[in-house]
Formats: sequence, structure tokens, C-alpha cells
Amino acid sequence: MSTKYNFKREEIGAVSPQYYSRLRSTVEAAFYRNNVHTVKNIAEAYELAKNSSGTTITDLPVVKAKELGLPEDAKVLLFNDGFITGRQARLRRLVDDTNRDKYAGQVREVIFAGHTKKWYHGIAYVGLAHDFMLRAHLLVPEGYENTLYSWMLNFQNADNEFFTKLYKESKLIEGEGDLFIYSDPDCYTKDYPDGLALFDKDNNCAVLLGMRYFGEHKKGTLTLGWTVANRHGYTSCHGGQKRFNLEGGKQKVISVFGLSGSGKSTITLSDHGGRFDTTVLHDDAFIINNTDGSSISLEPSYFDKTADYPLTRDQSKYFLTIQNVGATVDADGKIVPVTEDITNGNGRTVKSIFATPNREFEFKEPTNAIFWIMKDPTLPPVVKVKDPALASVMGATLATKRSSAEYIPGQDPNQLVIVPYANPFRLYELGKDYASFKSLFENKKLGIDCYIINTGSFLEKKVKPADTLGLIEDIVLEKAKFVPFGPFSSLEYYPLEGFEVPFKDPEYLKQLALRMEDRLEYVSTLDDFNKLPQDAIDAIKVVVEEAKKAVK
Repeated sequence: MSTKYNFKREEIGAVSPQYYSRLRSTVEAAFYRNNVHTVKNIAEAYELAKNSSGTTITDLPVVKAKELGLPEDAKVLLFNDGFITGRQARLRRLVDDTNRDKYAGQVREVIFAGHTKKWYHGIAYVGLAHDFMLRAHLLVPEGYENTLYSWMLNFQNADNEFFTKLYKESKLIEGEGDLFIYSDPDCYTKDYPDGLALFDKDNNCAVLLGMRYFGEHKKGTLTLGWTVANRHGYTSCHGGQKRFNLEGGKQKVISVFGLSGSGKSTITLSDHGGRFDTTVLHDDAFIINNTDGSSISLEPSYFDKTADYPLTRDQSKYFLTIQNVGATVDADGKIVPVTEDITNGNGRTVKSIFATPNREFEFKEPTNAIFWIMKDPTLPPVVKVKDPALASVMGATLATKRSSAEYIPGQDPNQLVIVPYANPFRLYELGKDYASFKSLFENKKLGIDCYIINTGSFLEKKVKPADTLGLIEDIVLEKAKFVPFGPFSSLEYYPLEGFEVPFKDPEYLKQLALRMEDRLEYVSTLDDFNKLPQDAIDAIKVVVEEAKKAVK
């Protein structure tokens, strides 16, 4: 699958509204002005970023720089953003028929105001397999060369011969044009004094204003890509996926869903102490084919918290760019980053594909299991969900804690929140994700199992990473023996020593019932855009009624 860019003259204009909508045409035109320079390759992007005012050129070498298309002597670059160091979902707006003209007018004015600046245009691919590749364009003003460079590193830069050939050989999907993202981090308008992330999901374009944080550009691009995937028979996944290559040629593929900081990357990238041969698809962004269960990674690199990688850890040598950390001079007189979250709570790095030697960009094998990561103190370390509707709605009511990657003024970062499918970036109706995941669970040919894993604390006892990895290993090896989870007809759990479930304790049952009621209340009060079908509500209602009956 590929997107359309070059058009016959008879196709141009109102005859092709999917390519030439009011907002998209306004945005695309900005890419061709005479104050725009198209960056031809990743090496040029590096030089621009290195020479951009305010860049810290560390003395850390880029490992395998030549293989990445960079100069052999390339160094890791550091650039800090200022006060805001996380995503701002509150500033997101969606274009629809009620506001299309209003936003188009505002964007025209914004783009006009940028005519005195110099701009840089980067091109990359989103999706790394023949069946799904989208071409994306990013436009940033002078001064934000580091943003463009990180973006071209994070996605697959379009100067790569192998992927360009793959893209050209992909089947063109009519109706899907290239993705266009216009970004002016210095622009704040009267109507949006804190910034704006504007998305036209139907026409594959976005406008980011006042957004310095690189994560806005990464997730904004992925958001458009996930939306296209949803339209073409894929389940969009903000999660990690890996394959266990077992003895006798047997394989098990697991998919893990959770917000940043939930343990998603730890589970996906773990080598399990060398006890297993594993292959990683990606730890953050992929899609699952709704028909055959195969999966495709959307990006080659990783975007991780630097606090997880002090310079004494081997993984730190795979840094490519760094944002929002300190810098210092080591004993050898070299400039190095201070990776811990000292200056703020969300130091970040774009990390090389070489950080995981066991990478593939496509799994032809169907996924065998989906794990919802929750931090719910009433749930034991792992619960199995047997009913497809309940399995999907539990993903839609995924309970976790906010991470430092999300900036929400005045909100307690430890507050338990519900984030459907761990994906706060969705542009389309929530019911579409519910239907996609439910169809995967219903497909008996695929036989996908659903589990909830609690990586927080069960009652007062912390669930450690070793506990979580151990139970996943038991599930993969089919050693885990699940038993009924108390009064629930569609839930089972894997009894683990030290995490005994006190089913005879009325206070525990009361708290468990309350958490299930929270989920029912959530799905019952969703607005029209996020409304779920009645079978989703009924599935969680059964669980609530069973919990209440147990309390009595």
C-alpha cells in the first residue's frame, strides 16, 4: 500500500476532493514556496541540525553512523525545548464539517505570517513493509532543524534506496494522499494562545502551532498513519510486539499495550535474561491486519526516556538525538548528557534501530496474545479474559497512571486514569477500535487470547518486572494454569506465590466491585464521538453485577 502524490492534470482540483480539500490544499501549498528548502537526505539533515543555533554537539559518537546514512564522525546532538517538555492532548482539535472553513481561514493567516522565514521540508515513510507504507512530509521553520532531523531519524528517511524501491513497488491506494504536517513552534494565535494541534483526519494533514516538543511531531505523524490504517482493514496499535522463537520451530507472538512508563517497552525489549530467542517488531507503534493477524511496524527507531539509560548502561551508546536533559563535562573533558530527569521530568532520546539486533519490520505470523497493561491495585498480576466483547471493552477501559510524557497543567501525575487502548492519539471514533479488537478476539482461526497484566501493585504488594516477565514466559510456554477469578464467569487468573487473592475478604471484594463500576460508568457516559455499542456496555455490566453479588 502506498499513498498518492503525483497527479495527472485532469485529476487535480475539485474533481478529487479527497486530495484537494480546503485545509489540505492550503497546507500543501506552503511546502512549495521559494522560502522552503527540501532536505535531500539524512546526512544533510544532520549538518543542518548540528549547525543550528542552540544545538549542543556532545562528544558521544553515533554508533554505525555510516549504516544510518550519516557522516562517519557524526555525534549525538542535544536540543532542549523550554518550559513544556511533554505532549499536550488538551490542545488537539479535529477538523469536521462544522469548523472546516474557520480553521482553513486561520491556517491561511498563519502560513502567510510565515512567509518571511526560511523553512525546511523533510520526507519520510511511515510503515515499513510492502503492504503498508505511507509517504509523509514535515515542514519546520529555521531554528528547528533538530526537530526535522529527529523526525527523519525516527521514521524511515526517504533517501534509503531499499525502502524507496519497496515503496514504489507497493500498491497505490486510491483516495489516500501523502501525509502533510505543517509545524511552526514559534506561532501562537489569539484563539490558541497555548498552541494548537489541528488534524484533518479525512484528508491526511495536520498543523502544529506552538509545539516545540518532538513527541508532538512523532505522535502527530503516527496519528495520521494509524487513521489511514484503520480505514484499510488494520487495527491501530500504540503498543509493543515481539515474537518468541521456541524450540522445534514453534513461535509465539505477543502484543503489549500500555502508556509510556507502564512497562510496555521493558516487556517488549527484554531478552528474558538470555533464556529466550526473541525478535522485536517495535515497542511503540504497529498495526495488525484484521484478516490474517499479521503485523507491520510503523517506524524503525525508538523514542525513549533518557532516565532509563545512564551513560554506564550499554543502551546509551545507541542515542541519536536527545531532548530536554542537562549536559556536563566528564573526567576526560568530553561533553556528555545528564540523562536522569534532573532539569525536568521527561528527558527523551531518539534511539537507533541498532539498539535491538533482533528486529524485523513485519511479522507474517498472527499475534497469539494481547496484553492490556493496567495499574489497578484490585487486580492480581495477570487475569485472562475469555469473552471477546469483554476482552475488547477492557482494552477500552484500560486503567493506568499518566506518564511524564503527557503535560496536563494542575493534574496529579499519579492519578489513576482511563485511556482507551492506551492510545490518546486516536482521531476516529472509539467504536472503530472496539470493533477492530473485538473482531481479532472473535476470529477463532487466529485464536488470540486476551490478558490483563497489572504492573503496578496488587493491594499493597508491588508487582516487580521479574514477576511480569516470569508470568509472560509461563504463558508463552503454556505452563500457566489459569483458574476462575472469584465470582466472574468470563475472567480467570494465574495464581502466583505472594499474590494470593483474598476472595473471602469483603473489603477487597468491595474495592474490586468499585473498580469494575468505574469502568461501567466510563463506558456508559461517553460522548457521541466515543460512544461504544450496547454489547460493550452489556459485557462490562455482567462483570459489575457478578462483583456486586459477591459482595452481598
